[in-house]
Amino acid sequence: MAQAFPTPDSLALVRGRIGERIAEIEQRAARMKQADICQRMDAIRAMAAEHGLVALEGLADYSAHHAMMPGHRTATRVALEHMVDALDSSSADDRQTILASIAVRLQ
Repeated sequence: MAQAFPTPDSLALVRGRIGERIAEIEQRAARMKQADICQRMDAIRAMAAEHGLVALEGLADYSAHHAMMPGHRTATRVALEHMVDALDSSSADDRQTILASIAVRLQ
């Protein structure tokens, strides 16, 4: 069975929806509970995975895990700073570059 790939228009729509979710987290992150950040990031990760946005999938997965750890506010803020770059990419190389950049900044 052939795998269906998203059309450019449908991918733009998905990116728009995910962008709205990211913007909501950016606005509310300072007041959100850790579990809420984790849940919202995991929802973004699932949407990204479903549509082949591998860089965003990796970053959202990282963010969901780190939302439950000490220092989660800093990790969330740094991850959010890279969300637009990840959203615009579907490259596995970009995924690694973004995650490495975050690791360096959080050291």
